[in-house]
Amino acid sequence: MMTLEQMRKRKQQLGYTNVQLSNLTDIPLGTLNKILCGASRHPRMENLQALERVLQDTTYQYGYRSAAPYIVQESAEALRVSAEDLPAEGQTHEKKPGEFTIEDYYALPDDQRVELIDGVFYDMAAPTIEHQLLAGSVYSQILAYIQRKKGKCIPLISPVDVQLDADNKTMVQPDVVIVCDRTRIDARKVIGGPDFVLEVVSPSSVIKDYVKKAAKYEAAGVREYWIVDPLQQKIITYDFVEANLPGFYPLAGKIKVGIFDGDLAIDFDEYKEML
Repeated sequence: MMTLEQMRKRKQQLGYTNVQLSNLTDIPLGTLNKILCGASRHPRMENLQALERVLQDTTYQYGYRSAAPYIVQESAEALRVSAEDLPAEGQTHEKKPGEFTIEDYYALPDDQRVELIDGVFYDMAAPTIEHQLLAGSVYSQILAYIQRKKGKCIPLISPVDVQLDADNKTMVQPDVVIVCDRTRIDARKVIGGPDFVLEVVSPSSVIKDYVKKAAKYEAAGVREYWIVDPLQQKIITYDFVEANLPGFYPLAGKIKVGIFDGDLAIDFDEYKEML
């Protein structure tokens, strides 16, 4: 079990606020504040276990200097800096998390699926059958709507690279995106924030989808972001343009797409018929 000091240090390393930790652990904010400041002399074991579980959740994050057992060591050679960047002739050094670039991303083996966010690599587990059916159903409904309306927007389904910040340190692979400015699509990737992004949450991507990506998508100019969570059977929608409060829905029935002014509604009962 982590000590209180270890929890505080890990929280700082990950950059979480108490509000974010409260949401991720389902621990009431007041209770969480008391635990982390040491005011709670006998915190409940289930609360400590929930905190530890979130703070140690590294199943999707790795760097070649970490001690995580799932590091893909055989690709370390591909992630070394180029010769002109070496500190001295003939020397090599490995990059730290936060220093990786899109050049490193493209140097990885083709069978290694990762995302690059702010210079840190995040492993992407193979999607489940339900994950694929859900994303495929959403994509097909969006595609059919755009074709029927003869619209200019283009829907894309994972795997598709999105160079989110239009810089060299972030490349993500959302499950479904809609891009209405076709000049931002080249043969290899989407440059900048899409108009619409949908992520299907998996057990290994909870923190990444709920916290890290939500902030990144908003900062990159994404107009609408949906988080679809099959485990909790819920959907959260964000309208970043109007800055409205998030919408909360069960994973069932129809939900209107904001960027199309509600003219398109995604039917989430459709994919369940295939399960």
